[in-house]
Amino acid sequence: MNITDYLQSSPTGNFFLLAGPCVIEGEEMALDIARTIAPVCAELGIPYVFKGSYRKANRSRIDSFQGIGDGHALEILARVREEIGVPVVTDIHSADEAEIAARYVDILQIPAFLCRQTDLLEAAAATGRMVNIKKGQFLAPEAMRFAVEKIRRCGNTHVAVTERGTTFGYTDLVVDYRGIPAMQAIGVPVILDCTHSLQQPNQASGVTGGQPQLIETIARCGIAAGADGIFIETHPTPQTALSDGKNMLRLELLPGLLHRLTKLRNTINHINE
Repeated sequence: MNITDYLQSSPTGNFFLLAGPCVIEGEEMALDIARTIAPVCAELGIPYVFKGSYRKANRSRIDSFQGIGDGHALEILARVREEIGVPVVTDIHSADEAEIAARYVDILQIPAFLCRQTDLLEAAAATGRMVNIKKGQFLAPEAMRFAVEKIRRCGNTHVAVTERGTTFGYTDLVVDYRGIPAMQAIGVPVILDCTHSLQQPNQASGVTGGQPQLIETIARCGIAAGADGIFIETHPTPQTALSDGKNMLRLELLPGLLHRLTKLRNTINHINE
C-alpha cells in the first residue's frame, strides 16, 4: 500500500494524523511519544504518521536549539518507523537534503516559508516520497496549486497540502477555513496544522509564543470543515521542550482529544450520507 492510500485507509472514514514532537530531542522520547499515540489511533481507526524534525533550520535567535545532529536524528526516525510500525514525516530545508532524508522517512515536508522554492520542491518530488507542502503564511489557498503542479510535473502524484494559518499583523496568525475546500479542489488531501496555526511569532524576546489552550477549538473547526488530516505537535512536558514549547499539546491530553474529534468526524460523515 502506498502512502497516499494508507492515509485514506480508515475503515470508518476517519481523518488521518501527523503528530509528534517539534524536533527530535532523543531516541527514548521519540519512541515514548509514538508508543503513546499509535495504539490510540489503531483503536479509533486513525491512520497515523509520526512527525519529528531532524533539524530546525528556521529559528529566530542564533542561540536557539537546532537539533541533536542530522544523522542521529534521522536514524531515530527510522527506528520509530521500524519499531512502532508507522510511517514517519520530517522537514527538509534545501534541495540536497531531500535524497538523504528520503532514505529514512516516508513523507518529506516542505516548511511554509519555503513552499515556493522550485528546486526544493523538485528535489523532494524526485525522491518518489510523498511531499507535504505547508501553505505559506503569506499565500492565498488557491495559490498552492502552483506548488502542487511543481511536484506533479516531476511525475510524483503523492502530494498533500497543509494549512497552518495566515499572517494577521506582526505577531499573530488566523485560520481561514474556506481554504480547506479551496485546496481540496486542487485534488490533494488537505491537512490542518492545529499547533503552528496558534503560534504568536516575532516576539520581542525572539522566542515564538502560542495559544495551546485553543488547539482543540482549531481542530474541531477543521474536522467540521472537512479537513482530510490534522497535524499536532505534542510533547510530554511542553514547558521543557527544546523547540516550540509554547504551542505544543501536552501528550497526556492527546488521546482524549482524538476520541472527541473522532466522534465529531463520525457525526459529520453521518450528516453527509
